[in-house]
Parts: sequence; C-alpha cells; structure tokens
Amino acid sequence: MDGFESNFIRENIRMVREAIAGAAIKSGRQPGDITLVAAAKTKPASCIRQAIGAGIDAVGENRVQEMLKKNQQGAYEGAPLHFIGHLQSNKVPKVVGVCDLIESVSSKTLLEAIGKNADSKGIRQDILIEVNIGREPQKSGILPEQLEEILELASGTRGIKVLGLMSIPPFPKENDRYCYYFDIMFKLFVDMRAKKYDNVSVRFLSMGMSDSYTDAILAGSNMVRIGTAIFGER
Repeated sequence: MDGFESNFIRENIRMVREAIAGAAIKSGRQPGDITLVAAAKTKPASCIRQAIGAGIDAVGENRVQEMLKKNQQGAYEGAPLHFIGHLQSNKVPKVVGVCDLIESVSSKTLLEAIGKNADSKGIRQDILIEVNIGREPQKSGILPEQLEEILELASGTRGIKVLGLMSIPPFPKENDRYCYYFDIMFKLFVDMRAKKYDNVSVRFLSMGMSDSYTDAILAGSNMVRIGTAIFGER
C-alpha cells in the first residue's frame, strides 16, 4: 500500500468517527457505544490492515471464499471478524468458528445449521438475526412478525448465542430517508430486549451503512457497517 492510500483510509476513518460521535451524543450515548464495522468486500488485505491500524472495531466480509483467502493472508489480525453477507447453509462449516459474529442469520434453517455445526466443533457461535424490514422479495431475512418464533427456536438450539438484530432497509425514495425503517427496527430491538430467552443476550442493533449511518445511530443503532466511506468506491 502506498502512502497516499494509507493516508486516505486513515483520514476517512477519522471523519467517520467524528460523524459517529456527533450522532451518538445527539442520541444520548457516548461515541464508544457505537461499534464501527469496516465492510471490506473486494478490498485487499493491505487495506484491511490499514483500517485496523486506524482504529476500526471489526471487519465485515460478504463472501465466504474471499474471506477465507484474506484470512490466510492475516488480513484480520487485531480485529474481530464479522460475516455480513448472505450465507448459504452449505457454506456454514467454513464460517462457523472463523467469524466472531455472523450478522446475517436470515432463516430458521440457517440458524439450526449454524447451531449444529458449532455444537459439533464444541464451540458457541455468536449471531445476529437478520430482519427483512422492508419485506423486499429480493432480500433475505425473516419478517418482523417471525422474530418471536425464531427466538423461541434459538432458545432451544445448542451451539449459538443470539446477540441482537441486523437489517438492510430499502433504499429511500427521492426526498425520503431511512428513518421510518430504522424506527421500526429499533422498536423490534427494544421489544426483543424486554423478553427473556435462553441463548439470547440482546446487545447489538446492526443497521446503517455509508449513506445512512448517522440516521441509523440517531434512531438507536449501536453497530454500523461502513464500506465506501472508509475505502472509497469499489
């Protein structure tokens, strides 16, 4: 990595941190309450190492094979690794135990597959439940009314620990904002936190990306997944 690229990533992270801090304080929290996940899809190991050195909290990857390749290159040393993309059940063995957190658990079938694989390895895999808050047929995730059912399933599933929720809301229409969907997600998060389930410890609400993370934080998010605003356009 040349000096220009290194400084570019570091300066971008500084600006993102400033924006996170402003939104956190406006929402009545501290900047340190917000987890910054660097979404590193297509980015080389050298860029990821620079982002870790500049103080991001975790690295997020979308593609299993790409993640495994970069993991072999030591790309994630010094930061937790999150899987944030669509995960197929047949790829579960390659992700369980490699990632610190699987954010995109989008179905009962996937939850059970992760639990079974983790239990066979003698570990517990931390996960988030992905909610299709916009009910978009092209996106994965459970529907809001299915949340209680999947949490009941999680409570009886060995090998997993549910730590909260994740969502990718619909892109807003012109002159609109994400806030409507963020508000609904926060209400689900609060409702989930008020209930008691085995294997569930509600800590994270992961929502907000490069074009929406300040709105998400103002609505209650405490984990944001930032790619373009850190690394530039893909």
